[in-house]
Amino acid sequence: MNTQPTAVPDGYMLDSKQRLVPVTTVDDYDIEINDFVIKHVAEAHRIQDILKTFKRGVYEDCYAFLELLAEKYETKKKRGGAKGGFSFSSYDGQLQIKITVQDRITFGPELQIAKQLIDECVQDWSVNANDYLKVLINDAFEVDREGNLNTARILSLRKHKDKINDERWVNAMEAIADAVMVTGSKTYLNFRERNSEGKLMNIPLDLAAL
Repeated sequence: MNTQPTAVPDGYMLDSKQRLVPVTTVDDYDIEINDFVIKHVAEAHRIQDILKTFKRGVYEDCYAFLELLAEKYETKKKRGGAKGGFSFSSYDGQLQIKITVQDRITFGPELQIAKQLIDECVQDWSVNANDYLKVLINDAFEVDREGNLNTARILSLRKHKDKINDERWVNAMEAIADAVMVTGSKTYLNFRERNSEGKLMNIPLDLAAL
């Protein structure tokens, strides 16, 4: 399949079907919109490049400071560790740069066993079971439109592991723990500033949050 862009000779424009159309046949309104969209998308790409450069520079500076701290305390261990995070604050505590590392989690086949055991428990407890717990369990194993499970909801079930003595429930909680697989991690960079109430708030850098 040819993915090379079509060369557009002078006096022509490409339409949505990638056909060459003489400019003289294109409505002035469509030409204005075309120029308007091209202009602002080009600006968006320029700003995106600036943000990428900015983000890369901040990361480099942060980890350079960690290396300085390691030298100061004569250790090679960096603050935060592979699974942790760390932050730098201004002297007055009003500004902060925070780096957070979060694991990406999926579940192995043990989760199916956990679900079967939990279903057995709920069925046997159907008369006396706490309604809140029933809802919690049903919500935990719901999938989204893409068929993905909600990791946080499933793991939240384990908060009840010491409150229920049913052996099936205990085994189900162990199965959930064994099902957890860390498939990678993602690093997040946030810039924070204290508001008038003294709470540190993220400074949004995405258009949807502005």
